[in-house]
Parts: sequence; C-alpha cells; structure tokens
Amino acid sequence: MGVFELSNRVLAGSLALVMLGAQAGQAGKAQATAQTQPQQAIPDAPSPHAVLPNLGSVTPGQGTASTSTVETAVPAPSAVTAPIQPAESGSQPIPTEAPPEADVRAEATLHVQVNYVEVPFSVKDAKQHYVAGLTRNDVQIFENGNLQRIVYFTPDFHALSVALVIDQSMTYDNMLRVDDSLGALQDAFTKYDEVALFKYNNGPSMVTDFTGAQSARLTDAISISKGSGREPLMAGSLSGPMSQTTVINNQNFDPNTAAVRGQTGIQLSAPREVHTLNDAILEAAKSLSNRSIERHRVIYVISDGKEYGSVAKTKDVIKYLQANNIEVDGTLVGDSALPVIGFLDRIHLPDTMHDNILPQYAHATGGNFDAEFRIGGIERSFAKIAGEVRNRYTLGYNTPEPPIDGKYRTREVRVLNHGNDLTILTAPGYWPSAVENRPRPTPAQ
Repeated sequence: MGVFELSNRVLAGSLALVMLGAQAGQAGKAQATAQTQPQQAIPDAPSPHAVLPNLGSVTPGQGTASTSTVETAVPAPSAVTAPIQPAESGSQPIPTEAPPEADVRAEATLHVQVNYVEVPFSVKDAKQHYVAGLTRNDVQIFENGNLQRIVYFTPDFHALSVALVIDQSMTYDNMLRVDDSLGALQDAFTKYDEVALFKYNNGPSMVTDFTGAQSARLTDAISISKGSGREPLMAGSLSGPMSQTTVINNQNFDPNTAAVRGQTGIQLSAPREVHTLNDAILEAAKSLSNRSIERHRVIYVISDGKEYGSVAKTKDVIKYLQANNIEVDGTLVGDSALPVIGFLDRIHLPDTMHDNILPQYAHATGGNFDAEFRIGGIERSFAKIAGEVRNRYTLGYNTPEPPIDGKYRTREVRVLNHGNDLTILTAPGYWPSAVENRPRPTPAQ
C-alpha cells in the first residue's frame, strides 16, 4: 500500500467522525429543550351527579305558557365555557312520576256544530217562472211555527252531488223512449258536478260510483244502463179460451195442461210486477250521505213511479232523506206522465201496487218532477229540472231545539213583498241528525 492511499483513508475516517458528532449534538439540544418547557395539563372529566339543578317553572310534560309563537332560546356565544357546578343541597331530585295535572295529556276534542240548519229553496211565480233577486230581508224562516234568525243567505248556486236512478222495470215501449233520450242526460250537468249512477229492476245496483259529470266514465255508464224493459200483458193472456188448453163449460178439467199449474178456473191471476223504487232511492241516499256538505245532494229519478216489492218502506226512506238533507227530483215517464192517468195513479187502493210515488218523494224533500211522455220532452226535462236544482236560494239558521231529540220539526219559508201567488219549493220539515253541519264561508247578506 502506498503512502498516498493511506492518507486518503485516514482523511475519510476523520470526516465520518465529525459528521456523527454533529448529529449527536443536535439530538442532545432538542432533548434539553423539551425538558426545559412546562408540560400542558390534561383536564379531568366532570364527575357524575345524582341530582339536577332547580329547573324553575318548567313542568315536565307541559309546554310554555305562550300559545301564539314558539321561540327557541339560543345561548349567547362565550369564549369560555363555565364549568358545571355541583348540585346544591336544596336541589330537587329527578322526578320519577309526573305531577297529577300532567299525568295524562289532554285528549283532542272535535267540536261539531249540530244546531245549524241549512235550507235550500226555490221560488216560482204564478206562471211557474223562477223568481230571482231575493235578499235576506225578503225571506223569513219558521221552525215549529217560531220565527228564526237567519245567519246565512246566498242566491249563488252550489256544485251538485247527483245520484241518478234509472228504472229498468218499465214496459219495453217506455224503456225505449228513455233509452233514446239518455244521450242528453249528461249535458244537464256542469263540469263542477259529480254524478253516481244506479239502476233497478228486481232490486237496485250501482253502475258507477261518483265521477265527474262530464267524464268519459259517466258516458260509458249511461250507455250500459239502457235496458230492454219487460213485456206487457196482452189482451186475452189472462182470460178467455186462449188462456187455457182444455176447457169445458168455462172450467179447465185437466189442471196439468193449464197455463198455471193447478189453476182450474178460466180466469188467471195477474202476475205481480216488481218495481223496487224504494230500495233504489235508499241505496242512492246512502251513497250521497257521505258526500261533502258543501254540495247540494240530489237524487234524480227517471221512472214511471211504480213501487212494489221493496224491502224499505216509503216513510222510512223519506225520514232518512230528511235527516241527511237530500232532495229527490225526477222525470216521470210512461202512462203515469199522462194527465188523467197520472192523476188516477195517485189514488192508491189497499193491497195493490203503488202506481206513482215520485210526487210523494218530491214534496217531502223539497224537490220537483216533470211529467213527459215523448222523447223530446224527456230530453228537455233533464235540463229543466237540473237548472231548477242548481238555481236555488240557500239560507241557514241555528235551531233552538235540542241537537238530538228524535222529534220531527216542521219548517216553513215565507217570502215578503212579492205577492201571494208564489210557489216555494222546500222540504216541509226535517229530522235532526248528528252529522256534521256548519255555516258556509260566505257571510249572511
């Protein structure tokens, strides 16, 4: 090894020792600095407390005294958070039971005004024209003969909830006239009205529930409500030689060949026709009773008015209608629409079919009906009756009678300063009911 190479190795080792010494010095200075600085104290967690401080006037389970505005208290910002102070010796313990006044939360109570009575009515002159322009000062309302104070009055029309009832138990010739005129029925109502459709023959059935009066659904329902009617009895079908097969001296000697088995006489008993008009009106009334009280509830009947075979009695159905403020109107068709026959149909003999009870329903509920025999008259009748129903006055008053006493109350509307030849269409009375009823938002005029 030469002298030059040895000197280089000695120089490299010296430099390495110098660098190691410098690093050791810096580490010693850092440790010394860390030991000379004070150590930061770590705060202890707050100790648990068995009691809370006094809560003041706040009662568990109850809100604040303010009922109009709800305010949320937000603590003021602070740079230093105050430490939790230990509970004082006089502090109240955590309550395990609510005070008696907060034992049960107050139950919600529904207040319903059941003494308010609303009366729709129409006024016609001697020529049966609608009398317009009446005000509250022109009208008086009496209940059980006592004058009442009117709290609501308006001449404005209201949207209608209408249950159409179509009779399919008529003879085929009358049914044909009705079928041909049903196309004009939908035009009698506005787009704000709602209509349900029922039909009846040997019992009622719903064709469609309430839908828009101008909807395609109602159009289809009217179309499928057209019926064929029933065959009328022909001359000779109940008497004479043609009614029997083996007759000697006006006696059928072979009951097995009789038109009616076991019939021995030449005179046959007429079969009883079934016309369940009462049941159909009751079903329509049940559906209407659930509709909004903001609408006029109307049952519109297209029938010959005959009734036989219903389970429901006429007087019971009328009571239900009056208790739910439902009006019955209609178009009378068939032979009952003829003047002379229509008058005789109102004379009912015991144990026989009711030939026309539609006027009885209309009078008891403040409605109206139109008697038409021809197709054109039936079509015009739809618009006429619907227009009269829509253009009714409406008044309201608070009855002094008990809300529910089960007693019928008579009612009379009188019009002042317009002569004596007026016809007032309104229900002559009503039965009280617990259904919700309240004044409309329009104030009394």
